[in-house]
Amino acid sequence: METPSPTNNPATIQDVADLAGVSIATVSRVVNGKSPVVAETAQRVMEAIRELNYVPRAAARILASKHTNTLGLIVPEISGEFFAPMLRGIEAAAGETGFDLLIHTTAYKKPEMRRHTLGEHNTDGLLVFIGSMELAELTRLESIGFPVVFLHQTAPEGLNIPVVTVENKKGAFLAVEHLIDMHQCRRIAYLSGPEGNEDSGWRERGYRLALEKYGIPFDPALVLPGDFSSKRAAQTVGEWLAGGLVFDAIFSGDDLAAVGAMSALREAGMRVPEDIKIIGFDDIPLARHLTPPLTTIHAPTEEVGRIATDLLVRLVRREAVEREILLPTELTIRQSCGCK
Repeated sequence: METPSPTNNPATIQDVADLAGVSIATVSRVVNGKSPVVAETAQRVMEAIRELNYVPRAAARILASKHTNTLGLIVPEISGEFFAPMLRGIEAAAGETGFDLLIHTTAYKKPEMRRHTLGEHNTDGLLVFIGSMELAELTRLESIGFPVVFLHQTAPEGLNIPVVTVENKKGAFLAVEHLIDMHQCRRIAYLSGPEGNEDSGWRERGYRLALEKYGIPFDPALVLPGDFSSKRAAQTVGEWLAGGLVFDAIFSGDDLAAVGAMSALREAGMRVPEDIKIIGFDDIPLARHLTPPLTTIHAPTEEVGRIATDLLVRLVRREAVEREILLPTELTIRQSCGCK
């Protein structure tokens, strides 16, 4: 691509089309995000938009003059033990700053079927949970200067989007160290989250670091998916037991998977913590009411929602913000790990 000669005038859609080697109609489809465009072509268009610092006229008018006093939240789902505290934090922070909240869920939609129902046309900024929006749309929003804050995911390369998350690696390290140091466990299985999930990846790093500190060799056979799902975790633990895998403890990537693991162990006639010790992650409200109560890593989920919303409001007001905020996690000891 040959870059047009610089001028004092703002870049036009024609400049973008010329630089990307496509038609104006193609640029329009990429910018609007309403019609499919071949990924390679869309990438060329987005590179041209960034290089020329092009702002579509409609978007420029919206960003300059339209204030909806509304924030958007894009998440896989809003039900369940994990999302409820986060939503409380978001709602509280939005209300305190005078903003309404619109929520869009994506859990049961394939990426190619997702519609961008929230954006610059009906909100002043977006909170985006991990994996809930495609790269092309995120790139488009950044190209027009639209405020976005990530929940539990770092920005893809080339995008400068703030993130609020928790200390996953440190929390996992604390959990596994406790099993090793206090309960002499040596065969600790890890129930990982969904493939590609950033939280799960950091938690596995913490798991491995703890093993390394205590000179315990890493065994890949002890790492299988729990998918942050009680059903999937129960299936995985059942397969471990049926296959004769030897383990004395389970570090679960989240508390829901720990619930499934405890159920599978119970069905197999095994006791927690006498036979197998378990530690979860998140400290959802249900954790303390399980039998036995679940030792887990407390993650300040509600605070993540609140702080992310505060960041977004500051972005909407064109204030400078931190690009990454890591909230501390801590070990909450109950009885499932063997402590009394």
